Amino acid sequence: MIRPWLNRIRRRLVRLLGFRMLFGEAGAPHTRIAPSTCIEGEAGLQLADHVFIGQFNFIDASAGIVIEEGVQITNFCSILTHSTHNAVRINGRRFAAEGGERPGYAKAPVRLGAYSFVGAHSLIEPGAVLGKGAILCAYSQLRGIAPDFAIMAGQPARQVGDTRQRDAVLLSRHPELREAYEAWAGAQP
Repeated sequence: MIRPWLNRIRRRLVRLLGFRMLFGEAGAPHTRIAPSTCIEGEAGLQLADHVFIGQFNFIDASAGIVIEEGVQITNFCSILTHSTHNAVRINGRRFAAEGGERPGYAKAPVRLGAYSFVGAHSLIEPGAVLGKGAILCAYSQLRGIAPDFAIMAGQPARQVGDTRQRDAVLLSRHPELREAYEAWAGAQP
C-alpha cells in the first residue's frame, strides 16, 4: 500500500529534478544541457551560446571539442576525442604497463559547426568535423570531415543531401527569415 505511493513520489521527484533542461553555462547564457549528459574532460570543451545538448549523451572533451553556436545534439549520442579500442587489443597487457604513446591509440579534437544537428544514437569519432549547417542523421557514425550543409547518414556516415535545398524551401515560405539565416550561413544562391 505505501510502496506504490513512495514509488510514485520518487518518480515525480526524479522527473522534476533529474530530467529538466538546465539553462546557462559560463559565457553561454542561452545554452541548455540536460543533467543526464556526461561530459568528461570538461576543461577541453569550448561551448558557444544557443546550444542544446539533450538527455543521456556522453561527451569526451579530453582532446578538445569545439561546439559552435546553435548546435543541437539530441539524445543518446557519443562524441569521442580519444579511442583505445585498437591500442588495447594490439598492446595487450603492455597497454597498462607502458607509458607514452601507444600504437593504435587515437586522439584528436572534434568540431561541430554552427547550427549543425546531431541525430539520436549517433557516434562522432576522434578528429571528426561536422560542418556548419550540417545534419548527422540518427544512428549515424561520423568519422572524418562532413562538409558545411551536408546531410550525413549511415555507418560510416556518407553525404546523402544538402541542407540548403531544404532551407531554400522554408526561406521561400518565410522570406522574413532570410536575413537571420544569412547572418550565420552566408548569402545563399
